[in-house]
Amino acid sequence: MKLKYWYIIIVLAIYSCGSSRSFQSFFNDHKSDLGVTAFQVPNFMKALLSNIAPKQNMFSDVADFKFITFNNSSELYKKQLIDEMNMVASKNYTDMFRKNTVENTKIISVKELGNVVTEAIVFDSKPAKTTVLYLKGRFDPDKIKVFSNDSIFSNFSQNLQTQYQSNMNPTYSPSFNPNN
Repeated sequence: MKLKYWYIIIVLAIYSCGSSRSFQSFFNDHKSDLGVTAFQVPNFMKALLSNIAPKQNMFSDVADFKFITFNNSSELYKKQLIDEMNMVASKNYTDMFRKNTVENTKIISVKELGNVVTEAIVFDSKPAKTTVLYLKGRFDPDKIKVFSNDSIFSNFSQNLQTQYQSNMNPTYSPSFNPNN
């Protein structure tokens, strides 16, 4: 009987510790899924980000940048992604924007330090694809909030993928290192 109680206590302890997820674990779990485009921008390519959104000057102080797109996902898979993102965002994040409709779920969750956003997750799930953007650094909250506009986020996502893929051409030499 005592063994049964110990088993229950151990299972509950493991479950309570595992119920919260980090964005890094979400990214690592899904970057190899079929139909996924994922990248993390290394330091030598951070100049790329300022070329994509120069008007907003959003990426002048980015420390970490991850982007992942899920194409042609089933409804069950999309539901799983939304549930996982809710678990990630429930740990120390504040929902800056959330819109749930039958076809679209959009979440912008942030971590703050005073009046500065230090981490932001932009999650956009539409019928054709689900896109997730993660930023870590120091950002103006108003510049993060612009991603709540569907057309701005869609254009940014498309430009980012196009620019990143063109810069990953094997004949390309990464000579725009901002640290030189």
